[in-house]
Parts: sequence; C-alpha cells; structure tokens
Amino acid sequence: MFDYTTAGLIVCGLLFLVLIGVHVAVSLGIASVVGIYLVTGKLRIVEATLASTSAEALRDFTFAVIPLFMLMGEFMGRSGAITDIYVAINKGLRRIPARLAIATVLGNTVFSFVTGVSIASAAAFSRIAYPEMKAHNYHRGFSLGAIAGSSCLGMLIPPSVLMIVWGILTEQSIGRLFLAGVLPGILLATFFIVYIVLTAVFKPEMVGEGKAHAEPDPEMDTTRKELPARQFATSLIGVIGIISAVLGGIWWGVFTPTEGAGAGAALALVLALTKGMNWNSFVQAIYQVGKTAAPIMILLLAAALYSRTLAMTGITTAIRTFFEESGLDPYMVLTIIVIVWFVLGMIIDSISIMLLTVPIVEPVAMAFGFDQLSFAILGIIAIEAGLLTPPFGLLVYTVKAAIQDRDIGVQAIFRSSIPYWGIMLLMVLLLAAFPQIANTLPNALM
Repeated sequence: MFDYTTAGLIVCGLLFLVLIGVHVAVSLGIASVVGIYLVTGKLRIVEATLASTSAEALRDFTFAVIPLFMLMGEFMGRSGAITDIYVAINKGLRRIPARLAIATVLGNTVFSFVTGVSIASAAAFSRIAYPEMKAHNYHRGFSLGAIAGSSCLGMLIPPSVLMIVWGILTEQSIGRLFLAGVLPGILLATFFIVYIVLTAVFKPEMVGEGKAHAEPDPEMDTTRKELPARQFATSLIGVIGIISAVLGGIWWGVFTPTEGAGAGAALALVLALTKGMNWNSFVQAIYQVGKTAAPIMILLLAAALYSRTLAMTGITTAIRTFFEESGLDPYMVLTIIVIVWFVLGMIIDSISIMLLTVPIVEPVAMAFGFDQLSFAILGIIAIEAGLLTPPFGLLVYTVKAAIQDRDIGVQAIFRSSIPYWGIMLLMVLLLAAFPQIANTLPNALM
C-alpha cells in the first residue's frame, strides 16, 4: 500500500534541501538514501542499491555522449570557424534591418548544431556579437536580449545535452530525439528573426537607426573585415561536414550516438588543428569540458538513484493515478506541468529541473495520451525558458559575465529577454496542439 508519509518526506525533503542551497546531486542522494531506508528499513539494502546503481551508471557508454559532444563543440568554438561563419552571414545581410541581431540568431542556430550547451552559445556570442552591436549604437538591452534568447537554441537543436539527459531518464532513442528537435528549433529561430525585424521596423532606434544612427568605427564593422575565400571555405565545409557526418551517421544507423560523439570530437579536433589551434588551447578545451561535464555526470548518477527510489516508493504511480482520477482535462494537466517547470526555472538550472521532475511527469503525460516525442521537445523548451527567468536566469548571468560592461545591469537583460520567453511559450503551445512538428523528421528518416 502506498505510504503518503514516506512519499511526503522524500519529495518535501528533497525540495527543502534544494531551496536552502544544498547541491542538487547531494540533495538527490540524501533523499534517495532516506527514501530507500524508510521503505525497506534495512541499511544493507540501501548499500546494495547504491552500489548497483553506481556500477550500472559508470558502465553505461550512453553517459559518455555528453562530454564527447561538449568536446566537439569546444574544439569547434576554439577553431574560429563559427566566427568566420558569423562574419560571412553579417556580410550577406548588410542591407537588411537589424542585420547584426539576425546574424546572431543565425550564428547561434549554426553553433547549436555543434555544441549541446546553451551557456557555451551565450558566452561565445556575447564576445563575438555584442561589441559590434554596441559600436553600431544598438540598444544594449535589445542586443543582449537577442544573444540570451537565441542561445536557448543550443539545448533544442541537436546535439543537445538536455535531449541526451531526457533520453537517458526516459529510455528513449537519443537519435529520434535529435531529429525531433530540428524542425521546432528552426521554427523557433524563424520566430526570433521575425520579432527582430518587426522591432527594427517599428522601433528603428533599438537597432541604431533613425535619430540613433551613428557611423561605427571601421574596426568594429565585420562587413568591412576581410574574409579570405579559402579561410571561409575551410570553416564552412568543416562545420557542415562534421554536422552531416555525425548527425547523419546517427540518424542512418551507421553508429550509435556515443560513437557519433566520439567521431565528431575527433573531426572537430582535426578542423581546429587545421585552423591553427595550439597546444595551450587544446589543454584549455579539455579542462573546460571536464569542469562542465563532471558535475553533470554526478547529477545523472544521483538522478538514476532517485528514479529507483521513486519506483520503490510508488510515488510516480500514485501521482499518475491522482491526475487520472482528478477529472482534469489533459491540457489542464499539461498547463500545471509547464507552470511547475517555469517556477523551478526561476531558482535552479535546467538539468537539475529535468532530473527532479521528468521521472514523475513523463509517465503522467503518457497516461493522458500526449505524444512522447513532442512532449520531450515541449518539455525541453519550457525548461530552457526558465534560463531567461529571474531571479536565477542562468543565461542572463552568463551573458552579463561575458560582456564585462558595467553600464548594463542584469535587470535590463531580463526585460529584453521577455519577448523571447514569450515566443518560446508560443512554441510550447504549438507543439502541444500539433505534435507532428516534432514527429515529422523522426518518422520520415527512422
């Protein structure tokens, strides 16, 4: 019989630990250990569960896909190829209003195909795009809002760390999840560009036009920057080739996602060496990936233990039964889930939100007849929107830290990110109403 006292202690204890500032991995571990002991009453079973879960997690090659894809993106970023592509996009858009902001969205879209971390995109484009926008007299909040908002594409367009984590937690095909994110990602980028163009038309001063127009320093205008054809060709062919080889190989079954990530990291290293990456940059890339990936791996291990605890206590089944017997409409249930994600997004990071909630809410969504793939993409967008939400807003703080500009505060960046948050909410609604947006490519190619 389901014990409400035990369930309440596990869930409330976990949330309490997180809210008082205990690291999420530690909180998950403590809640799991306490939960297993309350259910079984034997420390020996607690020790055995800890040992077996750890051993299985450490042996699972699926977990290696995260640091390998991150290494691929790090090598690609340090090669300078993304900067070359950004400059080329900017040159091609020189006659279009708000070309710098549009180039930032398009550049982020391309960069999203080679890195699975939004924070990496935000940091990179804060350094690449913001100085030029500032020189062209763009409204600073608008500039940084465009960078922070479009960086969210990093977790939606494959390869995405959030997709990998979701696939591991729900035992779904990571290849199908990658495919499912492509069309929603491109559609979201299109909506961002439409918003930027409309802003440029109705508020030209936001993009340095009208009374705000000023001729920038030629040194800060990439349309005047020389981009040798050979250099651009190397960057473009390298990026497209790596994306095609890795994602195409996964989608067509040539290799597993883990093998594809390894191949991508190796190809990205070759491109970086071709473009002149030195030994110091190579060491820094390895160090940066290790510093970012290690906490994620520990989180996944703690989450695996937490999932087992939920199964042993029957919490997941009890919550699903509660919603099924509540008489609520499926879309009301979805609304509750999304609101929970938005609220959690204000205080903790996206991977932690996923680890805390997905093992509980995914079975509930399936019980109410939602499509599994579209719900995954919908969930990733909703969770990612939390990265733009105060007071935590990890992407906003990443952008602020990267620009080193004391004249602009995080409040202005949060305000300018609101339209992008609204567009992401619109995308959530579209996926709920039209799940085929996420299913078209996986069904066609797999």
